[in-house]
Amino acid sequence: MTKKRIYLSSPTMHGREQEFVNEAFTTNWVAPLGPHVDAFERELVAYTHAGYGAALSAGTAAIHLALRLSGVKEGDVVFVSSLTFSASCNPIVYEKATPVFIDSEKDTWNMCPKALRKAYEKYPNPKAVILVHLYGTPAKLDEIMEICREHQTVLIEDAAESLGSTYKGRHTGTFGRFGIYSFNGNKIITTSGGGMLVSDDEEEIKKARFLATQARDPARHYQHSQIGFNYRMSNILAGIGRGQLLALEEHKQRKQEIYQTYQEAFAKIPEITMNPMNQEGEANCWLSCITIQEGCRVTPSMVMDALEKENAESRPIWKPMHLQPVFAEYDLITAGEEIVSEDIFQRGLCLPSDIKNTSEDMELIIQTVTSLFG
Repeated sequence: MTKKRIYLSSPTMHGREQEFVNEAFTTNWVAPLGPHVDAFERELVAYTHAGYGAALSAGTAAIHLALRLSGVKEGDVVFVSSLTFSASCNPIVYEKATPVFIDSEKDTWNMCPKALRKAYEKYPNPKAVILVHLYGTPAKLDEIMEICREHQTVLIEDAAESLGSTYKGRHTGTFGRFGIYSFNGNKIITTSGGGMLVSDDEEEIKKARFLATQARDPARHYQHSQIGFNYRMSNILAGIGRGQLLALEEHKQRKQEIYQTYQEAFAKIPEITMNPMNQEGEANCWLSCITIQEGCRVTPSMVMDALEKENAESRPIWKPMHLQPVFAEYDLITAGEEIVSEDIFQRGLCLPSDIKNTSEDMELIIQTVTSLFG
């Protein structure tokens, strides 16, 4: 008999999503754009207090447009977190700009402010900084924002993994000139695929919508004065997003409960450390992760193999971008001699963090992990 599959982080539908989708079909708003898109933008902005939003086809599209709107061009330097998924960095290369990777700090696993300051010594005029809130944990925003202000550099917040997370009571994604959210299938809420670009600047969001709709000029005929993109979200997907948004706080609470359950269970195993939290913020705990003490006989691969035997999905920590073959030619800036992001990658893994995990599922996962350290 096949064991039940326990997922890392899969979509969870509640039924309300179907109501919005049915409305789209009933009214024949199945093409891109429509009333659900407008409403989803308003509702997400109301939740995050972001100012204005443009619903797009992906979080990657949102980063790309943020770079375009920031004036990033061929040859420009963009600082970006190294410990992230490649979607944070790919749009830099789309624009033929140069990514410079910034190492992590241990307190939150996010971009290290000390390394960022050091990066300015070598590259004094970057066009933008892309800051990633890894696994839903807010970065050290005060320090990073101060550095960006000192050097008059545009800050773009990649909050793809951190929707619902806050720093000093304010939502991630709302601190920089631009913020981006992702609604990919594994995120805390999903539209099956999609993203949103947010900003306090209404004119910038209007420009983003224009560029995302093939940059069609306001003429009766089809006229284009600049290159645009097919990046807008469909009305159907926005309907799913509206239904999901109603459950965001419920999803967040459940993710936090999963993290706390793991934290309590592994407290007696000195070789295991949970991914750290920023004490000045609240994480959505999108994924619960652990690192294993260096030199321990148990390795992350052993843990993942043991979980897979129980049909439980786990993943390695993101492989840092400076270690990726496609980005091998680009620079990494560290605060000191230690490369923190590499250490986290080598010793860490992501545990099953699906909000549908039952107490029995959690017990099985925890028992499987702890048995390796007995």
